[in-house]
Amino acid sequence: MTITAPSQTGPSNTYIYPSVDASGTLYIAFASFPKGNRAPTATIYVSHSSDDGKTFSPFVPAATAGVLTSCCLPNTNFRDGITENFTTSPTFPGHLYLTYENWNGTDMDVMFTQSTDGGRTWSAPAEVNDNVDQPGVPTDQFQPSVAAGPDGAVAVAFYDRRRPCPSNPSILPADAGRTNFCIDVSLQAYKDSGSGAAPVSHNVRITNFSWDPQQPGQTVGGLPQLPCADANCSQGFIGDYFGLAISAGNIYGLFVSTHYPSPDVTADNGDRVYYQQQVLATVPRSDFGTGF
Repeated sequence: MTITAPSQTGPSNTYIYPSVDASGTLYIAFASFPKGNRAPTATIYVSHSSDDGKTFSPFVPAATAGVLTSCCLPNTNFRDGITENFTTSPTFPGHLYLTYENWNGTDMDVMFTQSTDGGRTWSAPAEVNDNVDQPGVPTDQFQPSVAAGPDGAVAVAFYDRRRPCPSNPSILPADAGRTNFCIDVSLQAYKDSGSGAAPVSHNVRITNFSWDPQQPGQTVGGLPQLPCADANCSQGFIGDYFGLAISAGNIYGLFVSTHYPSPDVTADNGDRVYYQQQVLATVPRSDFGTGF
């Protein structure tokens, strides 16, 4: 069935996330882009169904995200990914959590907004990343994911370029020391005790190693190995979806990294190839204190 038409929410509705709250109500969130998908903003809408998806309430605009109208984040040629992520509370009926990336014309930040009344009203968006950049040297935080778990636990994780590139074999020599370039993953915990999610502590780095988005820079049989987002390979691709889940004991993040060399593919120069690999980070909830 069609749950929204272009005349209702716009011609390009994408990045759709369903979630079921503690009462069994089905919620759906998505980002709506104007025609052409290159407009400077996207509207994120949320709706719900109380009859197992047979009918939906009118879609409510929850937030407006600034959109990067070019293909790529500054300094790199990889295509940006998913604008937003959405989930509901398994503890409190009608508690909804939305995170999204926001381009302000200079850099990308991660925002968080929530609703405690089933999506009818939304809190003022708050910045999730807590980095303090040097004047004139902005860094990007982008492609966030949000999860909710037992006992009011909520978390947002995101790709983070606040740290300069290190120098190690997995970083291309030309990229060592570069700023706003290599990627880590940061996590922000929240606790919802019934009146909405509040931040717990500060951003925590959950990657052991920064990784280079321009890897693989090697060739195999004379062919480049960089994953391409277009036919001419003028744009790279670091993967769109970013997994995050919370259990009674842990927070789990699943994301990509090029730090780990392939165990069985050798490049033309004799080195192993630094392909994108899936990495699972396990973060104990107890790290954030007994109340979390």
